[in-house]
Amino acid sequence: MSEKRLKRQIIKKKLFTKNRLVILNEDTFEEIFSLRLTLMNVFVFATSGTILIIFVTTFIIAFTPLREYIPGYASSKLRKDATELALKSDSLTNALKKNEAYQQSIIKVLNGDLEYEKVNKDSILASDVSQVNPEKVEASKPELVLRKQVEAEEKRIREASKTQGKAELSGAKNKKKK
Repeated sequence: MSEKRLKRQIIKKKLFTKNRLVILNEDTFEEIFSLRLTLMNVFVFATSGTILIIFVTTFIIAFTPLREYIPGYASSKLRKDATELALKSDSLTNALKKNEAYQQSIIKVLNGDLEYEKVNKDSILASDVSQVNPEKVEASKPELVLRKQVEAEEKRIREASKTQGKAELSGAKNKKKK
């Protein structure tokens, strides 16, 4: 234990021993500058200077436009523009999808695949566009039975209206003759 204490005392003595730094003119040996220092003072001064340089450099990089030259940092204007462009591209993509759905429905109407009364721009824009393969969609047995019943009823109504129309025409002819 005394060896440790002895080492500590030696280190303490070296750290706090006063030394003199003198700057002389070599030709005349005139003293230009003189400074009394200890090793501890030099260590504290060097550490403080290093920390000060680090803080000043960090401040300059963080709070000036110089930070834009460091990879990974972007200017605030560039970030703002990128965000605005992303929002615009999203809205344009959505508008393009809606217009394509509307054009597809118009094409169906022009080809006769869809009735005109069923085409409404607002309903097309509100609905999700999903493509259904007509080959995969098959009618169930109850659906087929219902379709046959509806077709038969429509046929009966058409025939009744034709006969009624003929009767009205013949009645109108009879009135003209009288």
